[in-house]
Amino acid sequence: MAQVFFYCSSATHVLVDQLGNDIGNLIEAREHADRIVRTCLAAPTLEDWRDWTVHANDVNGREIFSLPFSSLLGRPH
Repeated sequence: MAQVFFYCSSATHVLVDQLGNDIGNLIEAREHADRIVRTCLAAPTLEDWRDWTVHANDVNGREIFSLPFSSLLGRPH
């Protein structure tokens, strides 16, 4: 199990994860990042999430992977 921190950022904002999560493997980390994106997208807000990204970092601050919100939003119509 590893401590993983999930930061969300856009060109103008950063949401910092100060607590992190105990994650068992890369699949669990990807699923957790997916849930973060889906939670943000479902929130009643006027925020345009298309340029946001979730960054999964290890305890040393090294990025494990990133997940653009746009990958779950699809293309705009």
